[in-house]
Amino acid sequence: MLRAMSTYVYVKERLHPGLLDGMLRGRAQAIEIFAARQHLDYANRKQHVREIAEWFRTSGIPLHSVHSPMFADYEWGRAGAPPINVTSTDRAGRIEAMDEIKRALEIAEQIPFRFLVQHLGVGNESFSEHKFEAAMTSIEHLRAFAKPLGVRILLENIPNEMSTPDKLIDFIQKTHFDDVGVCFDVGHAHLMSSVPEAFETLKTYIHSTHVHDNHKDKDAHLWPGKGNINWSETMQLLRSAPNVPPLLLEIEGEERVSPFEAMSEVFEKLGSN
Repeated sequence: MLRAMSTYVYVKERLHPGLLDGMLRGRAQAIEIFAARQHLDYANRKQHVREIAEWFRTSGIPLHSVHSPMFADYEWGRAGAPPINVTSTDRAGRIEAMDEIKRALEIAEQIPFRFLVQHLGVGNESFSEHKFEAAMTSIEHLRAFAKPLGVRILLENIPNEMSTPDKLIDFIQKTHFDDVGVCFDVGHAHLMSSVPEAFETLKTYIHSTHVHDNHKDKDAHLWPGKGNINWSETMQLLRSAPNVPPLLLEIEGEERVSPFEAMSEVFEKLGSN
């Protein structure tokens, strides 16, 4: 399995080439960028995006995916900005959300990447048919925008009623969006039901992962082995997927703790190639 790392571990910091160099020292073979403006100012295409694009050009490491933005401000919602929500039944708010996501998609014009990881709704979002229809309109629009950029939309299983494995499959099948896939979040699967149960439902649609651990009590984004997920079983399942996905770590950063050594140890422990 391809070894990959999300820049989420540094989401509170400005992304710069030194951090990406460290991920290479941690044995990452591909990168996912978490699109948060305080981290990567994706709207600043002439400076910040260009700086990061130059690193990818010279390093030869691929940008595997971009995690769709969750807030449009530079404070990650702490100043009261509403979350970006493609299931919103407020048309104006939904258009603003799609516009922000399209700004992040335009990263592909300078740094080609394969997948945009997209949430349906926010944490603890309840399900309704109106939200389902709103999401259908949003994803149809975003996939049309993404396709000429060479980007494919992946929906992530997150802890809400819109994004359970069954609901994601229902969404993809009812919309006939054959090019939309799934980013299988191992930690969220563990929280919501179980990794084997969620994997069995989603396996034919999985094209990427978010790998992290927890104690089945909160979405902690711990290093694998720091919670109680059965990693031997999980790795066996992931390797059995029809499209074997990368092992992509999405870890909550800790102050004054360098992740690079931990990355290498986890890749070794989980037996990625």
